[in-house]
Amino acid sequence: MFPLGSPLLPGAVLPLHIFEPRYRALARRCTSNDDPFGVVMIERGSEVGGGDVRADIGCLANIAQHQELPDGRWVMLATGDRRIRIVEWLVDDPYPRALACDWPDDPAEVPAQERKATVARLRRLRARASEIGALGVTAAESAAIDDQLAKLAVAPAGASAWSFQLASLVPAGPFDRHSLLCAPDPASRVDVIGEILDGVEELLGER
Repeated sequence: MFPLGSPLLPGAVLPLHIFEPRYRALARRCTSNDDPFGVVMIERGSEVGGGDVRADIGCLANIAQHQELPDGRWVMLATGDRRIRIVEWLVDDPYPRALACDWPDDPAEVPAQERKATVARLRRLRARASEIGALGVTAAESAAIDDQLAKLAVAPAGASAWSFQLASLVPAGPFDRHSLLCAPDPASRVDVIGEILDGVEELLGER
């Protein structure tokens, strides 16, 4: 398990710079055995040194790229696979360990019209943020997000995958992102996205 300050969503990309000895050991084990690892959000405390309070809902991560540096640090790129629920935390050895089980979404479709409306709303708010210089990303990153949103507006993907893909593009802090991860089904996740966008509208003076 790899507790972090922000949760990982299924389908999202996670870049890591690993320097703590216990997580170097985790990196060696996972890369040697081609194993995934679990990511959970730290609800209180710090990523470094232990003694943190961890969420019981997380995401399984698959390692896409990795490199061990000459000084023993690791750089890694992982992708979120599927949601997991922690059954029991085990004793660290030396990295955090847990028994976990898959926690798939409950079935709940999101109508095509609602999908389009939600994507359109996010695109409109991004355009407004760009106008006032509040987007907070580079031009290249913004173009990539706009391209993903255009695809999501017409994507035939299942509701669960679609909702997580959209959630990963929503401007949200760690706890809002954790709420998106914990939503029991795609329809509920879209409701959470709507609440987050309500807050964005207020910040942008749109309400």
